[in-house]
Amino acid sequence: MLTDRIEAKWIESFADVFRLCGVGEGEVVRILSESQSRALNVQLAELALFAIGAKPFHIVVPTPHQTAPVPVRSTGASQALQGLELLLQALRGPGLVVDLTLEGLLHAPELPGLLGSGTRIIMVSNEHPDVLERLPPDPALMPKVKLGMRKLKEARRMHVASAHGTDLSIELQGARSGGVWGFTERPGTIAHWPGGLCLAFPKAGSVNGRLVLAPGDANLTFKRYLESEVSLVIENDYVTAIEGRSFDADLMRDHLAAWGEREAYAVSHVGWGMNPRARWDAMVMYDRRDINGTELRAFAGNFLFSTGANETAGRFTQGHFDLPLRHCTIRLDDGPVVVEGKLQGELA
Repeated sequence: MLTDRIEAKWIESFADVFRLCGVGEGEVVRILSESQSRALNVQLAELALFAIGAKPFHIVVPTPHQTAPVPVRSTGASQALQGLELLLQALRGPGLVVDLTLEGLLHAPELPGLLGSGTRIIMVSNEHPDVLERLPPDPALMPKVKLGMRKLKEARRMHVASAHGTDLSIELQGARSGGVWGFTERPGTIAHWPGGLCLAFPKAGSVNGRLVLAPGDANLTFKRYLESEVSLVIENDYVTAIEGRSFDADLMRDHLAAWGEREAYAVSHVGWGMNPRARWDAMVMYDRRDINGTELRAFAGNFLFSTGANETAGRFTQGHFDLPLRHCTIRLDDGPVVVEGKLQGELA
């Protein structure tokens, strides 16, 4: 188990990220956290900003009541800001916000308004700084992620296949696509650290086929590797069957059923990992409290399939699975971008 103490090397890691985000001497920076945020990361953010000559201040809100029927984990949709208009006023406007909320603002309903006001946001994933230290943002990754984003935007469809039986078709026309490389210096943008992803949120009725989860794939809501095969049948965006006679299948069936709402079964986003430093096997090395699983979302060549909220399709729910799969082949129109878990061409 890792010790929660301030280390000089972790201050340096945070400072390096803030420099990549364009923070300069004298800049006022807002550090947003909540009462249950990882205190060590909040302290490291403050010390790193002081170290590079910025002027940070803290905005801390109480962690909201749990209202969901099951534990909520790794949604990227913090509810800590809801109904707090005076707080939103403090967060709007030019300058950097360091997002250290538990779930993060990436899919929060307040995000469009914040970005529209010129705010730039760096979301520090709720990981122990040992994880963050190993995965510093690499500026060389930015052009590759941008290339992947362009390929997604230009493509009409995605097809995903695997030797285990995955056969998934995704229409991309009308989808919202994007990518993250781990830092942001432009007003009106958000990034998360660790980074390295290309994603698309398909419009309604775009996803059909079969997704087969194999041993070694991961369910990051559970922070657990699958130990047996589970097959998801997907019809017009919705998981209509979870096939498998195993503990892994039972966990998924019961968790989704517990939400009591159809949208928990819907497709959120699809894409692939781009970060060559991220490791698919990292989760075996940490206690669950020490990780949020962002590394596994980003490891190079994974196919990332997620269920839950999708604003492009007009669907909203707190239920959320992030499922990074290994050894898949991903094609955009007729061109492969990933072959059996390996990035291809200029993306590699």
